Amino acid sequence: MKPDKNQIESNLRLHVDRLAGLIGPRYLQKPKTIQATIGYIEGQWAGMGYRIAREHYDAIGDQATNLIVEQYGSKRAHEIILLGAHYDTVYSTPGADDNASAVAVLLEVSRLLREHQCKRTIRYVAFACEEPPYFNVDAMGSQYHARRARMRGDNIRGMLCLEMVGYYSTADHSQTVPPLIPKWMRRFFPHRGDFLAAVGNMLSWKLCWNFRRGFKRGARSMPLFSICLPEKINEIRLSDNSSFWDQGYPALMLTDTSFLRNPNYHRSTDTPDTLDYQRMTEVTIGVASALRFLAN
Repeated sequence: MKPDKNQIESNLRLHVDRLAGLIGPRYLQKPKTIQATIGYIEGQWAGMGYRIAREHYDAIGDQATNLIVEQYGSKRAHEIILLGAHYDTVYSTPGADDNASAVAVLLEVSRLLREHQCKRTIRYVAFACEEPPYFNVDAMGSQYHARRARMRGDNIRGMLCLEMVGYYSTADHSQTVPPLIPKWMRRFFPHRGDFLAAVGNMLSWKLCWNFRRGFKRGARSMPLFSICLPEKINEIRLSDNSSFWDQGYPALMLTDTSFLRNPNYHRSTDTPDTLDYQRMTEVTIGVASALRFLAN
């Protein structure tokens, strides 16, 4: 049965409106917003029938919480495909694109796949504390989860990080390129911000290839730019995917490329009305298709 695009788009709008419109900036120093965000995400997952686990840890003196649900695999349950997104913001922004858009897609993908039985286990994680001052230190939610996963011996065969997936533009030169990309390579990069990027490090090439195959099965009309780059290109390490690379797991960042495209990055203007919900719907369908492909 084909996904109901109208229903997906309506749900995406609702999630972003509740997170970025009603709740607004979401950070630990404003605990009521974090509790409201946790309550919203848990309420959505509980309504789908998932059992939710809370992963509490210390974040520079405050308690932070990752939220986790799993669909256990039928034949290779010990092998895990993880889809994650951070739910916090910096204090200066309501965070519609960064990162309510990604949480919205996370929720809708988990809803679309709820009744599908896959061979591998699918783990969905809403991460705390991706933004400064927690980024790339032990208090980062994905750092905590990835370290514990490695300590437990979790067999994570691929991690997909949703990071800002809602802003698109068809204008010429609306897309910029990381400055460390060599000049000879730049002609191969898109210059219109109308695509989703799937970006891996060099060790994640196989995951990147298989993600593309799965994504295109579900969302053929949505432009996808997939590439693996050296980690010295710092822009590819600026989200939760880097936490899993640090533990030796293959991972991709799925993104609209953030500040390389979106002028509202970390500003008060990152509001729900700036997002393209039709393209977000295509992203949701494509990611669900890719996740199902990877989990089988």
